[in-house]
Amino acid sequence: MDGLTDVYARELLTGIGGYDLCVTEFLRVTDTLFPNRVFYRRFPELKRELKNEFNEDKKELSCTKSGTPIFLQLLGSDTIAMAENAAKAIELGAKGIDLNFGCPSKTVNKSNGGASLLKYPTQINQIVSSVRHSVPKNIPVTAKMRLGYEDQSLAHDNALAIQEGGAEWVTIHARTKKDGYRPPAYWDALAPISEQLHIPVIANGEVWSVADYFACKERSRCESVMLGRGAMVTPDLALQIKYTLEDKDIITFSWQDVCLVLDNLYQLMINNPQLNERYVAPRLKLWVKWLMPSYTQAEEIFTQLKRIKDPHQAIQLIKMSCQ
Repeated sequence: MDGLTDVYARELLTGIGGYDLCVTEFLRVTDTLFPNRVFYRRFPELKRELKNEFNEDKKELSCTKSGTPIFLQLLGSDTIAMAENAAKAIELGAKGIDLNFGCPSKTVNKSNGGASLLKYPTQINQIVSSVRHSVPKNIPVTAKMRLGYEDQSLAHDNALAIQEGGAEWVTIHARTKKDGYRPPAYWDALAPISEQLHIPVIANGEVWSVADYFACKERSRCESVMLGRGAMVTPDLALQIKYTLEDKDIITFSWQDVCLVLDNLYQLMINNPQLNERYVAPRLKLWVKWLMPSYTQAEEIFTQLKRIKDPHQAIQLIKMSCQ
């Protein structure tokens, strides 16, 4: 989710717990092999200085501070450039490559990227195969797709193209590009694909609660689920799911707990010497807006918060709402 699941969200959400893996925002590839600085900007966890004092080996790059592995997501249609950039990312320490065939953005799709490729299973297969051959065999190459572009008629063909290209697994967002993010997600449509492929199929879309997680698994017949927007709305959702699976008591996050997460976000950003301070308040506002469906306090402060530009004033307002 471009602009949301950045380095800060990855660190905070995996620090709460419940995640086995996370994926970066997409790095958009055209026909260029990017220099190191581009990878580091999109994927700061590749830089050694972000690791804590206990992680000195290079093999511990490409993880959040809590130890959750991170894959770099690439988006593009140039087979050679995608392969070259994938290989470069692995040289820098990335643990895996995820390929984006699902982004519904008009800007991305008019440039033959993201979900627009779902019209061309053969091209998808060529991209996956090229990337698979460009990186060592022990490095996972995975892909994310939607059920289709205009309709679901090519869903199985696209998933099969990804499998035959050599991907370790495929994540399927259970809507077409045309559907966008309008409910519902068509979890049932994943079941026949999951049954016919021999690689794992991971379900995604409209998982906002623990109940949604189990309903999604049952209807999609997928063993695993990827969280997206639901993780922003309910920051402890993955932990709730994990505790339910382990038959542990669940104590859901209070607004005070969420305020601590937001304060940690503020601290991470304000103490980053490479980040302009003017980006901090908008980032806080964005997350508070996402929290509104789950927390009435977020809705109560958002009208006032959205007028604030100073990050210090913004975090003070958030803290005051917890008193």
